[in-house]
Amino acid sequence: MKTIGLIGGMSWQSSIEYYRMINETIRGILGGFHSAKSIMYSVDFAEIEVLQHQKRWNEAADLMIDAAKKIEKGGADFVVICTNTMHKLADPVKDHIQIPLLHIADVTGREIIDRGIKTIGLLGTAFTMEEDFYKERLSRKYGLEVMIPSREDREIVDHVIYHELCRGEVKPISKTRFGGIIKGLADQGAGGVILGCTEIGLLIHQQDSCLPLFDTTVIHAVAAAEFALGLRPIID
Repeated sequence: MKTIGLIGGMSWQSSIEYYRMINETIRGILGGFHSAKSIMYSVDFAEIEVLQHQKRWNEAADLMIDAAKKIEKGGADFVVICTNTMHKLADPVKDHIQIPLLHIADVTGREIIDRGIKTIGLLGTAFTMEEDFYKERLSRKYGLEVMIPSREDREIVDHVIYHELCRGEVKPISKTRFGGIIKGLADQGAGGVILGCTEIGLLIHQQDSCLPLFDTTVIHAVAAAEFALGLRPIID
């Protein structure tokens, strides 16, 4: 079994889910008392959040690279960044380490096309929804047409992520709002929706949606466990 290196803390609420799902997947495959070999470096999200919103991405990259190097030095065989937004910095992180990086958009894109879906909605932070680092990868590598909500709806999604979910708050009114936003994407032709922030799965589940949901936390965590066991390759 390979040792999984996790860069967590963005936020710690979703990092807990990664740890749980990875270990449940390992146990489900191997049975008995088996669990994952893993190393987690958890950052202080307050520092990261400031750098994000001040667009100080070079400084944020330095923190991520430092975390990845510490994980590598600790004996990890590959790196998992436990957040969608910070995959904006996946390439510089990958360039500074000698071990592979399991990219969240790759495992998600593969699952979407395996389901036969070509047009996909994307929910996440404003950075993830509005910038190209995530959408472009899905389009270029997997031929997906990526749709995002209206500006007003994007503001709602981003606000709920930062001001509720990252603080451990799950509100019924936000669940209702997200359901309406997903309905709007369905009306525009989306065949499914990516929960493109690792906290959104804390709020909304398949029974809350009129479209198939692709929860990136689940997809990424399961992929990490399977890669650790040699059951799937890392997509480059």
